[in-house]
Amino acid sequence: MASLKRRGKTYYAQYYLAGEQKRVNLETTSLQVAKEKIRQIESALARECDTLPLPTKTPLSDIIERYLFQLSARTSERNVQKVATYLRSTFGQIADCLKIKNEKIQKKAVKRPSSKRFDLIEVGYLEHLTTEQVAAFLARLVVHKGISAKTANHYRVNLLTMCNWAKDEGGVRFPEGKNPIEAVKRYKEAKGDISFLKLGDIEEQFAVLAEDLPLRTMVAVYIYAGLRREEALWLMPADFNWDAGNHGTIRIRDKEFDGKKWVPKTKNNRTVPISSTLRCYLDEYLVTIKPGTWLFMSPDGCRWDPDNFSAHLRDVNKKVGLKWSCLDFRHTFGSHLAMKGESLYKISKIMGNSPQVCEKHYAHLMPESLYESVEFGEAVLARPEPSEPTPSSATAEASLAKNATVGNERPRLRLVISR
Repeated sequence: MASLKRRGKTYYAQYYLAGEQKRVNLETTSLQVAKEKIRQIESALARECDTLPLPTKTPLSDIIERYLFQLSARTSERNVQKVATYLRSTFGQIADCLKIKNEKIQKKAVKRPSSKRFDLIEVGYLEHLTTEQVAAFLARLVVHKGISAKTANHYRVNLLTMCNWAKDEGGVRFPEGKNPIEAVKRYKEAKGDISFLKLGDIEEQFAVLAEDLPLRTMVAVYIYAGLRREEALWLMPADFNWDAGNHGTIRIRDKEFDGKKWVPKTKNNRTVPISSTLRCYLDEYLVTIKPGTWLFMSPDGCRWDPDNFSAHLRDVNKKVGLKWSCLDFRHTFGSHLAMKGESLYKISKIMGNSPQVCEKHYAHLMPESLYESVEFGEAVLARPEPSEPTPSSATAEASLAKNATVGNERPRLRLVISR
């Protein structure tokens, strides 16, 4: 059904499809590989398939341009730029969408090229990308550049997602129909405990910010409402309902302003109750400072850039030897609720996480209220009331016998050990 041809050292496949002669370059000089590809073609022709199992040849720069374009229609510009950064660090500035737009940063990149130890992956076509190339690239980053296992997995996931899109929606056929990134093993990430502020740390943090009312109020929102960094920076006065609940509520919702769209991380809107402590901070702030479009304005009178705000907070804390970040403040909120005995389900609803994520972060913070929750059976019956002194063994036995029969109910069964 298909014949094998050779021109020079390269093998070709020749066959007929719908009465029309086809000749396809098998892109190999190995007779064994060529025979295997001929077998695949004949199998596809026997099934009367219109699409043969031969890989396509798609320029890598073209597929990256198309991938980032469709991604911009599904997620925020900030997320698109994050993906572009990973792809730029992997393949270099091979496409217009990966080129650095900032001239100052571009000049620095030209003056200080990457070391050869961190060589980029150089392939002309996406179909030529191999598992070995990606695995070796990640290993170089981990060993020589010292990136964490979590960052290495981020590289892997971004490449895997792009190749899956190229395979499903981009018209790309990989050799043998397999995404080469799937065979790259994930790096094992260390599971460290989360960092959060204890009560003394909270007092110390607010003492440092005593003279900076705007920053102090922003930190209070992070600590006492558990908001994510961008959720607080995108707050508008209209997001507050001061009459709801006991002290008001904050509505975390998607919004659009000046042509820019923003949605919460989980794509779901939620309402966060305002505590009495946070209400005091907000009242003082609103009396002193009249907010404009945004509740918290940058020194330039516009919305804070997230990275600029983190740098500002880091500089302020660094001067006094503190290292707390917005993520630490958010974990402080969840951790103290867990230690207070609140259910992980409630915490997840307030913080906009799944119960599984809250369990991962806060389940180990077992409050004292849970210590007695493990007691049941005979231990519960023999336990005295908290307000009464501990009875003697005879009194406890009498109390147990008294509690064993209530009204006309049958006595509870008791375990008797005969010595």
